[in-house]
Amino acid sequence: MLFNSYEFILAFLPLTLAVFFFVIYRFGHEPAIAWLVSASLFFYAWWSPGYLVLIGLSMLVNFGVGRLLAKFHSQGNIRQGKLVLALGVMANLFLLGYYKYAGFIVENINVVTDATFDIDPIILPLAISFFTFQQIAYLVDAHKGLASEYKFSHYALFVTFFPQLIAGPIVHHREMLPQFFRERALRISRIDVCVGVSIFSIGLFKKVVLADGVAVYATPVFDAAERGEEITFFEAWGGALAYTMQLYFDFSGYSDMAIGAARLFGIKLPLNFHSPYKATSITEFWRRWHMTLSRFLRDYVYIPLGGSRRGSFRRYFNLMATMLLGGLWHGAGWTFVIWGGLHGAYLAVNHAWRKIRGRLDPSARYMAGPLYKGVAWGLTFICVVIGWVFFRASDLSSAIVILEGMMGANGVAIPNAIAVRLGPFGVFLQDLGVEYYLGGGEKFVFTYLWVFALLLIALFMPNTQQIMANFSPAYNEYKSDSSDSLQLPDWKMLVWAPSRAWGSLVAVISAFGLLSLSAVSEFLYFQF
Repeated sequence: MLFNSYEFILAFLPLTLAVFFFVIYRFGHEPAIAWLVSASLFFYAWWSPGYLVLIGLSMLVNFGVGRLLAKFHSQGNIRQGKLVLALGVMANLFLLGYYKYAGFIVENINVVTDATFDIDPIILPLAISFFTFQQIAYLVDAHKGLASEYKFSHYALFVTFFPQLIAGPIVHHREMLPQFFRERALRISRIDVCVGVSIFSIGLFKKVVLADGVAVYATPVFDAAERGEEITFFEAWGGALAYTMQLYFDFSGYSDMAIGAARLFGIKLPLNFHSPYKATSITEFWRRWHMTLSRFLRDYVYIPLGGSRRGSFRRYFNLMATMLLGGLWHGAGWTFVIWGGLHGAYLAVNHAWRKIRGRLDPSARYMAGPLYKGVAWGLTFICVVIGWVFFRASDLSSAIVILEGMMGANGVAIPNAIAVRLGPFGVFLQDLGVEYYLGGGEKFVFTYLWVFALLLIALFMPNTQQIMANFSPAYNEYKSDSSDSLQLPDWKMLVWAPSRAWGSLVAVISAFGLLSLSAVSEFLYFQF
């Protein structure tokens, strides 16, 4: 079931909320938790009931292993604990590997060895990447003695809580489970409902109006590249930038809707998205993009590999290995591996530059002028856009077609209707080798109008956390804007308050969102 569907907005969410509040006031806390688990499993089963068995077994096994690890830790049986932890992590990775990577592995074995191994198509279970990482983190924490004793119903809610089940954020048990035990946990609150509805409505608008609106200018370009057609300079950049904006508002919208839906129940989810396109370094970009995945990769991959403690070379190696795994987590394909490798290389270069710059001018290490920041932002943004080409392309050859177009390898062309309006400048462009073609003027104009408008919103408008700043919208907020980001205007007049003005604005935003649901589209991160 999709957040951006009539079934969810008009039936599932209000019904689940109404029954939940009735149960908690009539029967108490534990029955309310049982209801939420049941509703979340129904939400998951809406896509494919058969995979209820999979997620159920996964929870039972991991809960049992976690209890055993906690017992070993309390007894000081470190050696046995490490063995059980290794087996538990391997079991989770095997499950993920089979469903997500078996076909990819067999395909590459056949290519390398000229073998003809065959495997039946495997349907990827919804959210398996998210609930697998979530439970691996639980096992590691249980081994370290950081996980308390919980009832299975509480653990099941931690794993299946429907706002974060399908596409994150990747939550820690220590963030979620204590919230279920608070004295006023899971109680109806007028301000929580108002805040939750407002955040959800903003997210819905981002998804169905902005992300889906610009998607129509990205998809045809990537489809043409998949067919092997030549893509000219402005077509390629238009498609790549349109997808860059689509993915931004799609993921930002989902993150808002997840936080808003959870807040209706008095639960705060971790922040997962914080204006990443304002970053002026790739390091800052990853502090702001898919923040809970970045945290997981840092805490459970990068640091265990040695982090930055073993010299510069090992640090760069660890960065590359971590990002390659992060790329592979997103999908079983070489395009995702290359995307992860690119970001690993970006991060290595970024850290190396910081080291060099600190030696050249230590006083400017954490300070930079407007010109430097502008150049740094432009370079960071272009690197991110290039990476998104691999992220979006259906295969490596399609990505190369787009990149060739972006480099001008297939020429530069603009619609004739635009060229004739440029007057003498149009003649000058033609002398430089720019070609004109008939038709497509409206598409060309609207592509770049959408891109420009959405980029302005991403850069200059406050994000949802900033709008809701007075009401602590997320569990772990982004406390300070680093010097590695653009310092933009302070929109104090757009800070949310429980007022008639904001109520009216949220109503208008909600109406636009609901009226745009006629063509329901999946969130881009659902495929992971």
